[in-house]
Amino acid sequence: MTVARGRAGLPDGTIRVALTGSAGQSFGAWLAPGVELALVGDANDYVGKGLSGGTLSVRPPEPAGFVPEESVVIGNTVLYGATAGRAFFRGLAGERFAVRNSGASAVVEGVGDHGCEYMTGGVAVVLGPTGRNFAAGMSGGVAYVLDDDGTFHTRCNTELVGFDPIEEGDVATIVALVSEHRERTGSTVAAAVLADADSIATRFVKVMPHDYKRALADLEVEIDDHPVSTGGGGFFTAETEEAA
Repeated sequence: MTVARGRAGLPDGTIRVALTGSAGQSFGAWLAPGVELALVGDANDYVGKGLSGGTLSVRPPEPAGFVPEESVVIGNTVLYGATAGRAFFRGLAGERFAVRNSGASAVVEGVGDHGCEYMTGGVAVVLGPTGRNFAAGMSGGVAYVLDDDGTFHTRCNTELVGFDPIEEGDVATIVALVSEHRERTGSTVAAAVLADADSIATRFVKVMPHDYKRALADLEVEIDDHPVSTGGGGFFTAETEEAA
């Protein structure tokens, strides 16, 4: 596929695979752009390991006989080393969720210990409880954690990260991902969050690595201070506009 399509791969939704039952280790590992795997059931450790594009979703069957947001549906070390793609999990993940994630976007309804450990990029939205030591070694990317009881700060490792205000762009990101989570998994938790979208800015905590925040700020300054390529071999600046 890489030879025929290049790094961009296939368009979204080109190949859709619906599965039922229990998946073993490494479900959806190294998934490529354009491929969607939708599992009704549960999965073991390393779901989405090395995810390189495409879309994963895991949801329990209906009726499940248990409350999804109170039950583990995927195992440990999910999205380990993922670089791209999207993942949606209706239910809880085990430990080390999104460890070393460097580009994938994911929604989950709760995680065990060491969530987003050593994360370097991407976006993680957690619609439920977290274990201890969240964000240990996290140097990039952003995590949004639903924190209705106001206790998340006691479980987050703040050595490398801080808590930033939820701004308009953050709300748009959360709404987009949670909306897709609801569509793909039928999540009632997602539906409740979206029904009260006006309160997202106060209900969620934005976890942002200090170095990543500084790098983004430096990039904005660099863009503001330098000419912007027009794509036609020249550069456009305020001075050239006045001269014209």
